[in-house]
Amino acid sequence: MPIALTLLVVSVFINYVDRGNLSIAVPLLKNELGISASQLGILLSSFFWTYTACLFVCGWFVDRFDVTQVLGLGFLLWSLATAATGMVRGFAMLLVMRLILGVGESVAFPSYSKILAQHLPEHDRGFANGAIVAGMKLGPAAGTLGAGLLMTNYGWRPVFIGIGLVSLLWLPAWMRWKPSGGTVIQPPEFSPSVIDIFRQRKFWANAAGGFCVAYPLYFTITWLPFYLVNEQHLSMPDMVNKAALFYTIDAAVSFVTGWVTDFCIRQGAGVGAVRKSGMALGYIVAAAGFLGCSSWTGPRSFMVWLMVTAVGLGIGNSGFWAFAQTLAGPHAVGRWGGLKNGFANLSGVICPALTGFTVGWTGHFHVAIGITAGVCLFSAIVWIFFIGELKPVDWTDVAKKKIAMVAPGRA
Repeated sequence: MPIALTLLVVSVFINYVDRGNLSIAVPLLKNELGISASQLGILLSSFFWTYTACLFVCGWFVDRFDVTQVLGLGFLLWSLATAATGMVRGFAMLLVMRLILGVGESVAFPSYSKILAQHLPEHDRGFANGAIVAGMKLGPAAGTLGAGLLMTNYGWRPVFIGIGLVSLLWLPAWMRWKPSGGTVIQPPEFSPSVIDIFRQRKFWANAAGGFCVAYPLYFTITWLPFYLVNEQHLSMPDMVNKAALFYTIDAAVSFVTGWVTDFCIRQGAGVGAVRKSGMALGYIVAAAGFLGCSSWTGPRSFMVWLMVTAVGLGIGNSGFWAFAQTLAGPHAVGRWGGLKNGFANLSGVICPALTGFTVGWTGHFHVAIGITAGVCLFSAIVWIFFIGELKPVDWTDVAKKKIAMVAPGRA
């Protein structure tokens, strides 16, 4: 499992390099394509149209088929879409490539959750999830630093082509070292339907919390480079360095937080108390950081608040997927995770477009940042008060109740 976990971290790293590259290229392609801030918002949110829609069905594939094969096929599709992005001409075809990218990347996190739930005990999942989240944050960091500098020197098109093609080297390694036991055939009582999942109050709390987690994540991934260049008046090289530092701190804090939560659980602390406290603390800190990054912040102090935001998001993001893995259990985590992430990623449809419209309307980021800070505060409330006791749903009991409801009718 250590090699497989490393490959999962590498895959999510590539995943977020690919989905974040467009936001890095925005200052360059904005002039080339002659598009407005509102149109940029639509372009940046288009990835999430197909990504979110596919999440509602990909969990079924993850639970039904070999999850390692599903992940491999998705990886192939999103890598090819990234390479093709550098070859297209015009806004319309660029939009199409973003839609295809969303289809491919939709399998990633439900697959990660399925694999971790199948192969790791509860007290090891904090570190594993923290490592995956760290890889997720290092993707934008490396993409911003490496791809940003390359785009500055060579243009954005060759960078997309190169990253997409080089990424394909991951696939042979995954086929060689993927974990065994990916296909698991379960008895009917361990295969809850979508309706069974929707009947769980904790699912809806998990989905609401997921929306609140994803909103600030996508704000930083899609709009942070543009904010630094246009609001704080940084040059492209300065923007690249500052954004990369933000993502790196976020990643490091996620990794450390995952290890700390596992340590606390091994020492006898309650799983629910540890997981929920981490989420609440993280998003309260993140809300404070976002407010400090408002457009009224001076050229010196904004970086301090930006780093506070990175610490808060790192703390909060590290344990997010552990909730689905615990609540759904290994038998249903693919469907639960896919459905939950589908609702959560509606924020990806809303946030980039809403930010674009508010920036175009006001000429500044203060309204968009205020909305993001409010979402962070609501996130803390959801994780503390709405989730309830953090323990697996008893799907056997759900199956028995369904049988009991049907049996009288048969009699």
